[in-house]
Order: sequence, then structure tokens, then C-alpha cells
Amino acid sequence: MADDVGAQSVKGRVSAEEWQARVDLAAVYRLVAHYGWDDMIFTHISMRVPGPEHHFLINPYGLLFEEITASSLVKVNLEGEIVMPSPHFINPAGFTIHSAIHAAREDALCVIHVHTDQGAAVSSQKEGLLPLSQHAQIARPHVAYHDYEGIALNLDERERLVRDLGAKHLMILRNHGTLAVGASAGEAFLGIYYLERACAQQVMALSGGRENVLFAPDAAQEAVRSQTPAGAFGGMAKLAWPTLLRMLDRHHPGYDS
Repeated sequence: MADDVGAQSVKGRVSAEEWQARVDLAAVYRLVAHYGWDDMIFTHISMRVPGPEHHFLINPYGLLFEEITASSLVKVNLEGEIVMPSPHFINPAGFTIHSAIHAAREDALCVIHVHTDQGAAVSSQKEGLLPLSQHAQIARPHVAYHDYEGIALNLDERERLVRDLGAKHLMILRNHGTLAVGASAGEAFLGIYYLERACAQQVMALSGGRENVLFAPDAAQEAVRSQTPAGAFGGMAKLAWPTLLRMLDRHHPGYDS
């Protein structure tokens, strides 16, 4: 079977800027699959299309993340209407979450939402993300929380989701999963990487009982907070993103078709 699951290339039918956004977003899908953070076909990542229309790209519902290509992505507007012909449709819950953030946050060009076992586990713990590991110290200042309201099919939830996210770049959706936003695909990916690693480390640490874990000293927490201000993930992404693309080219080629 072809790597693009039959999708015809749209490279010649979109602007150079949109094509780059498509390639970057397809790369994020492949990376999420590579790290084992996908949930079969049921989570979603989006990227705003450059331009004034506030269109964004999201996955075709029914494809595995390892199958996503730049051409198979679906372009929609903030009303959920598909604005470029596609044989696919989109996940309604994905539209609720992503349209809310793209409409409210001009800096949120890329939005990643996943349901990993570890992220869902921490989202179900009353205390949320604890100051246990260095990854947690880096992520915690940037984490917001949103209470669970059921499967995200109610468009009214968008207002509360945006309110809870505020100006943060990471979110734990209670009893649900994790989310990251970024001004680039690389920034959003680095954010979700640190949040997911922190959640996995927390689950492992708590397996020995909460009474046995060691919280980082307050002074050390404050030191890391000052060392990783807003925009830190973007800075790290400038180094990490090219290496991630090279890895995809070696092991998961075809995303840029």
C-alpha cells in the first residue's frame, strides 16, 4: 500500500507557506507515533495555515498517525467547514478543542493533544504534576488545568477551555490527557515532549508510594523556573527540530509527500 494511503499530492495547489505547514504538521504526527503517544486514530494535532483566514489543518479521521502525510491533512475553517476538497472528514471532538485555541491564541500556530497512559494517569491524580523530576520542573510553570466535561463534543466547552489555558503553553485536561501549543511545530512538540516525560517519570516514581518520593527543593524549583521562561521550548526546538526531521527521514520517510 502506498505510504500516503492513496492521497494525491496537493503541493502544486497550495502556497509554499501552506505546504511547509503541512510538512511540519505531518512530521509531528509521525513523531507522536514514533514515541508511542498516539491513541490509534483518536487524538489530534493541528496547524494554522498562514494567512488571514484562520484556516487550520488537522488529521483525516480514520488514518493512523504513522500514515499521515502532508497531502492527506484536511483544511477547515473555524466553523468546522472543510475548505479544500478532501475524501476525508475530521474528528468532531478534535474540532472543538483545536478551533477554540486557534481562535483565541494568535501565538498558537500548532496544537498537540494526546491521550497517553501516563498523561491520563497524572491527569487523574488530585495533585496534578508534582515537582519530582527535572522534566517536571521545566514543564510545571507552563502547565494549566481544565476540568473534565465529557467527550469534547459540546462547543460551549470552548470558552472554558480557552479561559483555563490562559497564556500558558501546556495543559493537563483532567481525567483525559495532555495538550501543548506553540508558535511552531517544533515548539509545540518540545512542550509535549517535556510534559509527557514528566508524567511518565511521575507514574514510575509514585509506584513506590507517595511517602517515598522526594520533591525537588523549593530553591531548586525556583532556579529552574528562572532558567526556563516563556519561550524556552521554542529555543530548544531550534536545536532539536532539525534532528527530529533527520530521524524521520531515516526511519519514517514519506510524511512530506
